[in-house]
Amino acid sequence: MKFIKTLSATTMLALVATSGAALADDHMASDMTLVSWGGAYQASQIAAYAEPYTAMNEGVTITWDESSAEAVAKLRAMNEAKNVTWDLVDVVAADALRLCDEGLAMEIDPNEDLAAAPDGTSAEDDFGDLLVSECFIPQIVYSTTVGYRSDMVPAGAAAPTDICALFDTKTYPGMRSLEKRPINNMEWALLCDGVAKEDVYDVLGTPEGQEQALAKLGTIKDSVIWWSAGADTPQLLADGEVFMGSTYNGRLFSAIVEQGQPISMLWDAQVFDLDGWIIPAGLPEDRLARVKDFVKFATDTQRLADQSKYISYGPARASSAPLVGKHASLGIDMAPHMPTDPENSKNTFLYNYEFWADYRDDIDAKFQAWLAQ
Repeated sequence: MKFIKTLSATTMLALVATSGAALADDHMASDMTLVSWGGAYQASQIAAYAEPYTAMNEGVTITWDESSAEAVAKLRAMNEAKNVTWDLVDVVAADALRLCDEGLAMEIDPNEDLAAAPDGTSAEDDFGDLLVSECFIPQIVYSTTVGYRSDMVPAGAAAPTDICALFDTKTYPGMRSLEKRPINNMEWALLCDGVAKEDVYDVLGTPEGQEQALAKLGTIKDSVIWWSAGADTPQLLADGEVFMGSTYNGRLFSAIVEQGQPISMLWDAQVFDLDGWIIPAGLPEDRLARVKDFVKFATDTQRLADQSKYISYGPARASSAPLVGKHASLGIDMAPHMPTDPENSKNTFLYNYEFWADYRDDIDAKFQAWLAQ
C-alpha cells in the first residue's frame, strides 16, 4: 500500500488564515448528509467539526440525521434499493466491522485519507490499535456505564458502587433503564451471575450462555424501561422515572456537570468502546470527494482534541490526548471526567468487537424474541 504524506493540521489552518474562507470546490458536492446519535454527542461534533469546516468552506451545507442506532439495517436497505442517501455515518466499531464485511462501507487508507499528526507521525501510527477495521475511522473512546439518582438511595443503604446493583432491586428498589439491545446487558448479566470477566464471551458464544444471560435479565425485566436513544436514560433519571440506568458516559457527564442534576456515575464494569465514521460504499465521485475532504479535517489531531471541550469522551488519536484541556463553557479540567482516567477505569470491561460482529444478528433475534415474551 502506497502512503501519501499529508499536510499537518497546523499547516492547513495557516493556509486558511492567509486566504480566508475557501469557496466550495467545483468537483466536490456542496452538501453532505451526516448520520450520528443526536443529543450531547452530536452537538459536540457540530461544535468541534462541522461548524469550523463550513466556516472554512463557504457554500457547503451539512444536514444531520440521528439514525446511527439503525445504521446497519438502513444501509442494507439503501444498498438493496441502490439509493444511498447518506454520505458519512457515525457507528460503533462492531457495526463498522459488519458493514465492512458486507461491502457496505468503503475501505480507507489511513495515511492517504487521514491527516498526519503535527509532528509528522503517520495517521496509521497515531491511531494505532484503534484502527480495528479497514473501513473504520475512529473518533472517540467512550464507555457505556450506569447513572443513578443520588437523592433516591434508600435510607440506611450505601450508595451503589458495583454494577450488580442493577440486579439488586431489594436494596435499591425502583425502575431501571437499559438499552433495547443485547450488547452490554448480556455481559453485565453474566458478570452478575457469577461468570468470570475473562470467560464472559466464551460463555456468551454458547446457546446455554445466552439463555443464562437472559434468565438473569429476566429477574428485573418487569422493572426495566428499554431505551433506544442515548438521551433517554438521562431524561428518565432527571424526571425521577427510574432509579438507575445505563447510557454513555458523556450523556451522564452532561446531566451531572452541565445540568446539575442529582445524578451520580457508577464506573464499575464500564464497557469501553470505540465510535467513529464509516463512508458508505459506492458514493458518486463528487460526494465522495467532499466527504473525504471533511473526514481528513474532522479527524485531525486538533479537531479530535477540540471535541473533548464539549463532551467527556477520549480522543482516538495519541497526539490528541495531551491537548485535552478545559470544558468550553464551564472551564473545568476535562481529563478527570474521561472514562480512561485511572480513577474511573479501575474495573473496566473490554468490549469484544469481533464477537459482536460475528454474533450480533443471531443474538439480536433471540433478545428481541425474549423481550416480546
